Amino acid sequence: MDIDISEKKIELIQWLSTVEDATIIDKLMRLRQEETTDWWGSVSKDEQESIEKGVADANNKNLKPHSSARELYEKWL
Repeated sequence: MDIDISEKKIELIQWLSTVEDATIIDKLMRLRQEETTDWWGSVSKDEQESIEKGVADANNKNLKPHSSARELYEKWL
C-alpha cells in the first residue's frame, strides 16, 4: 500500500531538517523554482500560436461539440 501524501510530506520534512549538504538544498531550491516558473516560455512559438488560436476560437464561441472531437480522434482513444 502506498504512503498517502500527508505521510510523504512529513517524511520529507523530517529528512530535510537533517540535511547538511548544501548541494542537495540547492537542487531542491532549483526544483522548487522550476515548479513555480511559468511554462509559457518553455513551449515553442508554434505551440504558443496554437494555444492563442484555441483561446481566440473559444472566446468567439467557435467551438465543436465533444462528440465531434471523439468521432475525429476515436481511433486514438
